[in-house]
Amino acid sequence: MVMSKTKMLFDLILYVNARRQFTAQDVATEFQISLRTAHRYLSELGEMGVPLYTEPGRSGGYRVLNNRVLPPVLFDENEAFAIFFAFQSLKHYRSLPFDIDIESVSRKLYAGLPLDTRKRIDRLDAVLSFWNKKRTVPSPYLKEIIEAAAEKQVVYIEYRSKTGLTSREAAPIGIYAYGGFWYMPAFDIAHNTVKLFRTDRIAAFNRSERTYSPSVTLNDWLLSRTGQEPETPVRLYVELTGEGIRQCRSEPWLEPDIVTDDQGRGHIDTVIDRTEIEFVSHYFFRLGTAAKVIEPREAVSRIRVLSRELLKHYNY
Repeated sequence: MVMSKTKMLFDLILYVNARRQFTAQDVATEFQISLRTAHRYLSELGEMGVPLYTEPGRSGGYRVLNNRVLPPVLFDENEAFAIFFAFQSLKHYRSLPFDIDIESVSRKLYAGLPLDTRKRIDRLDAVLSFWNKKRTVPSPYLKEIIEAAAEKQVVYIEYRSKTGLTSREAAPIGIYAYGGFWYMPAFDIAHNTVKLFRTDRIAAFNRSERTYSPSVTLNDWLLSRTGQEPETPVRLYVELTGEGIRQCRSEPWLEPDIVTDDQGRGHIDTVIDRTEIEFVSHYFFRLGTAAKVIEPREAVSRIRVLSRELLKHYNY
């Protein structure tokens, strides 16, 4: 039975994507066609956009570049919806880990769908969005971080912290996105602990030849953050107005600990680590009279200092 040209090209895309290097004779033998026909079909694949590179010489042949085109995959309608909106959820991020044009990928997927399915996507796209505030500061090292984490490589970074530009030696665990920013948890070699770095604050990034295997995976680390026991626990007790409740419910780290009463007031009674007092003080300072910190006393004192500094700034 003679294979149709369309099926031949489809099967040839599958073949070249599964191999790194091959010759026209390999293709001729695999598909039982002539050498001339093999060359012609390979040429047509190149015209279709499959990135084939010809290697000259007696032992030469064809090589598929790293950004090779993947073969067509068939999806049902619900799968197509899921993939389309997964891509849409990334469109508000300025930086992505790979060289990818979200708009281009979405257009290609959209164009391949039946007309009635496209109409349903149009209706859903008008009423559904995975919105994140688009950040103006880029994160140029996302791909390099992922590659270093996958290879368990030690990296050298220059990081913009509160104290200025610092040099760090670390082993990345991976990256994750949250609130429009990308974050890199990494094992800080000097401090012998996992620390969290915001990737847009990494000013320089260099991979070394050294390797290091962190004792925790990215997924395990993320799960541990939700139920992590403080090393030096202190009580956090905060009284909240109705507006304070509304504000704190927007914060995943506070929302589970909010208790409300019938009068529309509430409070937070939980435990934090002592190292978090500075962060907590700044957060509740920004809420003004919508929240009143009762404990820890260190946070109360810090909020008073921040208040005096603000008044002094405005010459009161």
